[in-house]
Amino acid sequence: MHTLTVELAERSYPIYIGSGLLGRDDLLLPHIRGQQVLIVSNDVVAPLYLDRLKAMLPGKHCDVIVLPDGEHTKTLETLNLIFDQLLLHRHERGTTLIALGGGVTGDMAGFAAAIYQRGVDFIQIPTTLLSQVDSSVGGKTGVNHALGKNMIGAFYQPQCVLADINVLNSLPTRELHAGLAEVIKYGLLGNSAFFSWLEANIDALMGRDADKLAYAVRICCEEKARIVAADEREGGLRALLNLGHTFGHAIEAAMGYGTWLHGEAVGAGMVMAADLSHRIGWLNAVDARRARALIERAGLPVAPPSSMTADQFLNLMSVDKKVQSGRIRFVLLRSIGNAVLESGIAPALLDETLTAGNTLCL
Repeated sequence: MHTLTVELAERSYPIYIGSGLLGRDDLLLPHIRGQQVLIVSNDVVAPLYLDRLKAMLPGKHCDVIVLPDGEHTKTLETLNLIFDQLLLHRHERGTTLIALGGGVTGDMAGFAAAIYQRGVDFIQIPTTLLSQVDSSVGGKTGVNHALGKNMIGAFYQPQCVLADINVLNSLPTRELHAGLAEVIKYGLLGNSAFFSWLEANIDALMGRDADKLAYAVRICCEEKARIVAADEREGGLRALLNLGHTFGHAIEAAMGYGTWLHGEAVGAGMVMAADLSHRIGWLNAVDARRARALIERAGLPVAPPSSMTADQFLNLMSVDKKVQSGRIRFVLLRSIGNAVLESGIAPALLDETLTAGNTLCL
């Protein structure tokens, strides 16, 4: 087992990474201060792991809410179901919410914890690769709005993150591939050596090699913990973690949340970001093709939906959280491992990327 720490002064917390951790109550119980617990899970994960988690909570008064699975459920209406359960069972300020599931479950449970009685404790137990390497770490919580993804939320840190590599064995192949998008993102934005490691080991990751997966999760969490510690509320550096997301969120909104998985949209979005980086004269053609090739090898889309127009992209990207003074800011690449935030993009070059379709980076 590896233990990392997100260094945020009095709000610092550990990330536990390893195999067989779902069962280690010695890791979980020290982070639960009161006697009340609400487990928030979904109808895919709960049948697999809920009983195992409940067995880790001896002596606790444990309530459960099982939500429907899927990005389309990440709404204020679903969030209210969590509050209904908290109030029905009279959970007090000393309660702890435990998120058992992927990014959707973690985001909603964290947001509920952030605003229930003005803030109660919560713990992340991520069960997808995407949530283990990204969404469970850093305290971004929230829900979607019909006009924009993750536009309603709060920064709110968990008490701990427990990432059991073994649960990835039950992950559907499509979800595993989607998680690899966020893994590749960390190589592209700030760790060229890790990107090269991924080029050599992507087949092993897709084959669910436990040691390779544990290493990838650890490196991604180390990268994110370092960035979050330096810029918790996304004043600058942390925005780089959105590489591919400005394009990707637009794809998700246009196609209907859940039609494209988040990682699939981010995969195509990163190829678009690489393409735009090349068009403005930053990323060389060889590295642009390397980025596209690795994303494609991970079983991810490398082009946006053919039905999306440039105007549709621009309208949806205009409500992205990185918009500043009415200007869309993009995370782009000067080279593999060197990402920057840029808003001064020539409209003609952006239009070329938005209309290039399957010719991206060729």
